[in-house]
Amino acid sequence: MYGLFSAVSLQKTVRDQLEGISVTNIYYGLRWFSTILAILLLVVGLWNANLTPSEKGFYGMSFTLSLFAAIAVQKNTRDNKRVK
Repeated sequence: MYGLFSAVSLQKTVRDQLEGISVTNIYYGLRWFSTILAILLLVVGLWNANLTPSEKGFYGMSFTLSLFAAIAVQKNTRDNKRVK
């Protein structure tokens, strides 16, 4: 959940900057740090887990696809509200 929230928050921050909405540098940096930390924690957890390599790959890809899905849903929701 931490990774999903940090990825969505990072996407929103990047999009706000592109649209000219003011975002503080500290918040922008914290979003990047948070997202990288979530990914790093997953990698460390999988590295130390007693799982087969195929299971580790499955969990890693599931996490990556979950991050992508959360960002895509947030982006599409924001785009649809803008059109209306």
